[in-house]
Parts: sequence; structure tokens; C-alpha cells
Amino acid sequence: MDHPVRRGLRRSFGAALLALTLAGTAACSTLDDADPGSSSDDATSAVEDKIVTPKRYVALGDSFTSAPFVPDSFSAEGCFRSTGNYPALVAKELPETEVVDVSCSGADTTHLTGPQSTALGGQVPPQFEALTEETDLVTVGIGGNDFEVYGTMTSTCPTLAAEDQRGAPCRDEMRRGGKDTLLASIERTGKRVTKVVEGIRERSPDARILLVNYPQLTPTKGRCEALPLARGDYAYSVEVGGRLDSVLRDVAEQTEVELVDLWSASEGHDICSDEPWTNGSLTDFARALEYHPFAEGQRAAADLVLETLGLS
Repeated sequence: MDHPVRRGLRRSFGAALLALTLAGTAACSTLDDADPGSSSDDATSAVEDKIVTPKRYVALGDSFTSAPFVPDSFSAEGCFRSTGNYPALVAKELPETEVVDVSCSGADTTHLTGPQSTALGGQVPPQFEALTEETDLVTVGIGGNDFEVYGTMTSTCPTLAAEDQRGAPCRDEMRRGGKDTLLASIERTGKRVTKVVEGIRERSPDARILLVNYPQLTPTKGRCEALPLARGDYAYSVEVGGRLDSVLRDVAEQTEVELVDLWSASEGHDICSDEPWTNGSLTDFARALEYHPFAEGQRAAADLVLETLGLS
């Protein structure tokens, strides 16, 4: 969930400084229109013609898109976009396409239409400013930072674990007053992401829109030091992640955009697994920011985008 939120990002990036994209649309004609006597080469050509190289690909999103510290990373005015993030990997397969990646660490849905203050104290313009009428492919991965959902799970919950290792202190804290405020906020996120899709369509009416969801971070069984939650909060973390995923799926269905299903693909690659796609609680400046995707996770996301576009 692109995340830690801005608070966590400022902490991690501060430590770092101290220490140191294819709009494939189906062609209107089909093989049914082909001459019965046409050769197999003609049939192959007709199939290939269905894949249209996009003119302009715009990548929108938070730090699960920008991928801070996935080598090589550059500051990008505090957005910390990696040259190995999934938009960059997709771009390699689109050499004739103009690719614009404006993803930014710490972004939430409000930063698509409004400016964002970054971890380095700067400010970047709204991500939607990259959208044009000529844009014909958009990927967007957003929502995990809204209402500090991701920051709560990766910062507040581990802190509360020190008070009650065997219980579920984070779940209990979120349910004070009889209502789970964290889960309720995710429902509000769904409405925001719906407006994001609508905003993309207004600015780029011919764009093919791909909504990229988040990978699974928490194991459904077991626990590990890399994810220092209280014993009972592992199940709560799974519930929160699953709720966000469910909301994003609903958005994709209701707005009729294509879902790039990183959640399902990442099963067995959670933080505690032998082959994690997401880093744990310790930042590795050569691999990934804490609780953020490794290169393996970005490669998987890129492959899924390319598969959705019919390029793999």
C-alpha cells in the first residue's frame, strides 16, 4: 500500500540522506472479415494489428509505483522514483511511446488533483497535470495512503505491539467506540479512487486505464521479525489489506477499467515468506525502503501490466 504515509516517508528518507507504461486497443476489424483464401501470414498480421502501440503512457501513483531505493533511485524532487519501477520496466517494451511517470512516494488520491509536499520539503504539481487528450494509456496505483491506512499498519501497529505482544492491541485501538475506524476509512477510499478514474477519463477520454492493486504484505499463517506486529494483529493486518483490495476490485468493476491483479499474484510472497516481494521493517538503501516493494515485486507488476496489454 505505497507507503509508509508521509510521516513514515519523512523518517525513512531523512535517515537515507543522513546515511548518505501501452494502450493496446482492439482493432474494429476481425479475422471474420479476412479473405477465405488469405495466407497464414495474413492471418498472423491481422492478429498483430489488434495490438496498437500507445502514443503516450502516463503512470500515476504512490510509492508502490515509484518504488524508492529499488536500484537505481533518484530523488525526483522528493518523490524518489526508481529507474527499476514497473512503469520504467513497461516503458522498455514501448520504445516508440512517450512515457511520463509522475508517481510520487507518499501520494494519496488528493495529490492527483492537488499539489503534494514531499519528503524533502519540496512541492510537486498535481499528477493529473501529466494527462492530456493524446494520452492513450494510464496505469494508476493509489489509495493505500488515504486516511493513513498504510501508515497505521506499518507504524502505529508495530508500536502498539510493545504493549501487548500476545493480544491484538492495534485492532483494539482502532475499534474504540464500537466502530473500526480504519476499516471504515477504507470504504471512503473507494469513493475517492472512483473519482480518480472519472478524472482520468475527463482529461484523457481515449485512454486505456489500468488500475494496479497492492501486493499482499502479511502472511495468513505465522509471523516474523521483519513484520513486528502483536500476535493477534497479524490476522487484523490481513483483514485490513483484504478490505482495501476488495474496495479496489469493486472500483475497477464499477468503473469498467482493467484490474492489474498484483494482490493475487503476490500470494506466497508476503514480507515473512522465503521470497518476499516487499521489504520488512528495515530499510535497505540498496534494495528498498522499509515496507516497500523490492525489485522482484516491481518486475512482477510490470509483467502483469504487459500481460494485460497482450505483450507477454
